[in-house]
Amino acid sequence: MNDMSQQPHAAWTPDGETQPKPTEEALIDAIATVYDPEIPVNIYELGLIYAVDLHDDGSVKVEMTLTAPACPSAQELPEQVRDAVMGVPGVTACEVETVWDPPWDPTRMTEEARLQLNMF
Repeated sequence: MNDMSQQPHAAWTPDGETQPKPTEEALIDAIATVYDPEIPVNIYELGLIYAVDLHDDGSVKVEMTLTAPACPSAQELPEQVRDAVMGVPGVTACEVETVWDPPWDPTRMTEEARLQLNMF
């Protein structure tokens, strides 16, 4: 029995192996692994991610915000998002920009996050 059939593989073309193409879903799943250290909900569910732009060359731009400008995690969260996105197969580069407009407020949280934090 050959275990190779269970291994994911890249596609082949006449020019050789092609790189896997990242999907928006894979990027969101990766971003959802990042948590604000003060809130037990991932930053995607908190509504801190405003945009995820995936380009044809595999580069990704993420626009995110923080719960407050004085957030103690202001330096580490964008870096954690970048690291998570770069771990998605096929991503070639990632730029994370912290934006403050529009300001974050609790209405940006998903219903699941509100329930988890008893904010309904």
